Amino acid sequence: MELFDLSGRVAVVTGGNGGIGLGMAEGLAVAGARILVVGRDREKNATAVRRLRELGPDAQALAADLTEDGAADDVAAASEAAFGGLDILVNNAGSTVRGMPQDLSVDDWRWVMETNLTSAFRCSQAAYPLMRRAGGGKVINIGSMFSLFGAPYSAAYAASKGGIVQLTKVLATAWAADGIQVNAVLPGWIETELTRQAREEVPGLYERQLARMPAGRWGTPQDHAGIAVFLASRASDYVTGVSIPVDGGFSISG
Repeated sequence: MELFDLSGRVAVVTGGNGGIGLGMAEGLAVAGARILVVGRDREKNATAVRRLRELGPDAQALAADLTEDGAADDVAAASEAAFGGLDILVNNAGSTVRGMPQDLSVDDWRWVMETNLTSAFRCSQAAYPLMRRAGGGKVINIGSMFSLFGAPYSAAYAASKGGIVQLTKVLATAWAADGIQVNAVLPGWIETELTRQAREEVPGLYERQLARMPAGRWGTPQDHAGIAVFLASRASDYVTGVSIPVDGGFSISG
C-alpha cells in the first residue's frame, strides 16, 4: 500500500542488531527502507545486516557506543555517507541496571541515563539538520511500559523511559513546523535478551506478568515491525507527540 511504502527512505536504527530494534528494522526493510544498524557489537551488527539485506534493498552497520561524545554525529555522518541522508531515526539503544534505589550507584544511574535517554537526545539533534534539509522526517523513540509504571528494582530505567515520553513531546512540538513527526513506542513484556536476564534474576516474573496479559502471551520483537512502519511512513504524517503501548493489553489490564 502506497501510504506505507518506504522505498527510497533511509532509516537509522540504534540498538538495531537484536531484540526490538532488529524487529523494527526488519519491518522497515520489508517496506523498502535502506537501513543503517548502529550497535556496539560488530559480530551482531554483521548478522543483522545479512538478515536485513535478505528482506530489503540494502543495509549497512556502524559500530558505535552512543554514550561517547561525538558518537551521534558519527551516526548522522555515516548515514549520509552510506545512503545520502537520513529520513527515519529509531532511538532504540537501551540498557538497564536492576536494584533497589537505595542500593543503586550514581555511576549505574548515569550509565542507564546516558544509554537510554541522552543517546536519544543526541541522535535526534544530529539527525535534525538532515531531516530538515530533506523537508521532513520521522523520529521514533523507544520507551517502555515503565514509562507508565514504577517497579522497585527499576529506578534508573523507569526514570529514563519516563524521560523518553517527555522528550518525544518536546521534540514533536519543536519540529512540527519542519515536517518532522516524533512519536514513541512503549513495549510491554517482550522476549529479548534483557528480559531473559530479568527472568533469571527475578523468580516468577514470567508467570506473574503473563497472568496479567489479555493477549495471553509475551510479545516478540517482530510484534513491533508494524508500528515501526506506520510511524515511519506517510500514513502517520498527522500523528506526532504520542506514545503508543505495544504490550498485548498489559497497560490496560487491572
